[in-house]
Amino acid sequence: MIEQIAAFFTIEMIYLWLNIGVIPFWLILIIFPQSKICGLLVTSIFPFFILTSVYVYLGYYFYISGYDFDYNFTLYLGLYDLRNLFEAEAFLIMFWTHFLAINLFCGAWIMKDSQKLFMSKYIVFVPIIITYFIGPLGLIVYWIIRMFYAKRISLLD
Repeated sequence: MIEQIAAFFTIEMIYLWLNIGVIPFWLILIIFPQSKICGLLVTSIFPFFILTSVYVYLGYYFYISGYDFDYNFTLYLGLYDLRNLFEAEAFLIMFWTHFLAINLFCGAWIMKDSQKLFMSKYIVFVPIIITYFIGPLGLIVYWIIRMFYAKRISLLD
């Protein structure tokens, strides 16, 4: 039974499931940001528990496959080494899982923070979309909007 599950969840299949799997969370975050379902599903620990489970599974899968995790530390040696590291399928899928989790976390934080300031979901729509595609840029756009909306500049809030 476990062999059948492992045979189904190839790296390519996990990649597809990850990409399709985060879309409902983002849609709930964009369309229904103030609903109970958003609070229960998106801005809670639930999606991160799922993504962490996938991350742990991938780590275990690559560990038993003999992947050299020490090789990951070559990313600090230079751009050439980083490019070589991204050629490894194991590193690439784990990086992608990490990227999806961090972007979703940032999107959920933006939404929760905007609700504290009673910002309209229409104002936050653009930074949320940008965060989905380009996480850090979405955070900066939100911070600029937040700065004008809150009429104060605070780097510690």
